Amino acid sequence: MGLLSGITLLLIYQLVGEVLVFFTGLSIPGPVVGMLLLLATLIIRGHVSESLNATANSLLSHLSLLFVPAGVGVMVHFQRIEAEWLPMGVALLLSTVLSLAFTAFILSVMIRLTGKRSAPDGGE
Repeated sequence: MGLLSGITLLLIYQLVGEVLVFFTGLSIPGPVVGMLLLLATLIIRGHVSESLNATANSLLSHLSLLFVPAGVGVMVHFQRIEAEWLPMGVALLLSTVLSLAFTAFILSVMIRLTGKRSAPDGGE
């Protein structure tokens, strides 16, 4: 029963996100808005319910299956990708470099703020 209530909760937040996007005209996808609302709820509550935790772990254990539709989408649009490979490649490369640089910056800021430099397992 826990898995069913966790899935229901996730779908309710997604639905609320979709409804908010529909009525406000936001240019953010509804599931992203729902995820942000769920994050805000979890921050306010201070903990994750057992059913939501079980559902999240179950979904994460099958995460690789969620990439199948994306792979099919790539194959369906292969001719377009072939025609526009250079701008896509440049965008992919730049976004990867920027993401790594931003992550490194945030990590250095967090290390400075917390003063922790050792690994969680006690290693250096």
